[in-house]
Amino acid sequence: MRAPADGVVLAVNTAQGSYLSQQGVYDTYTQGMAPAIVLGTAPERLAVRCYVDEILIARLPEPARLKARMSVRGASIDADLQFERIQPYVTPKIELSDQRTERVDLRVLPVIFRVVPKAGLRLYAGQIVDVYISAR
Repeated sequence: MRAPADGVVLAVNTAQGSYLSQQGVYDTYTQGMAPAIVLGTAPERLAVRCYVDEILIARLPEPARLKARMSVRGASIDADLQFERIQPYVTPKIELSDQRTERVDLRVLPVIFRVVPKAGLRLYAGQIVDVYISAR
C-alpha cells in the first residue's frame, strides 16, 4: 500500500489473515465496510470543526476577527483556536444531543479552527471538544 501524502497512521482496522477488498475491511460492529488504514496529520497540526447554529450565524464577527477557545469536557484541558476557514454552505445538523429543547430541523454552518499548540497539551484526532466563539 502507498499513502497519497505524508501523515501519521491513526488506526489499522485489519488483523492478520483478514480479507481486504478495494472497499476496505468488513466491520462486524457497524456491519459495514471500514477503511483498512486511517491516516491523519501530525498531532501538532490538529484542527477543530465546529457547527454554528443557523440562528447564531448573524452574531459571528467578520472572519478576520473570529476568536475562539476550546475545552475538553470533563477535563481541565483548554486551548486557543486560530481561525482557518468557513465552509460557506449551511447543512442539516446530523448529530443531535437528545436535549428536550433541541429542534430536529436545525441547520448549521461549519467553521474550521486550527488548535494553537501549547506545552503539555495532549489531544487526539476524533476527540469531542466544546468550542466557545466570541460574538460581536
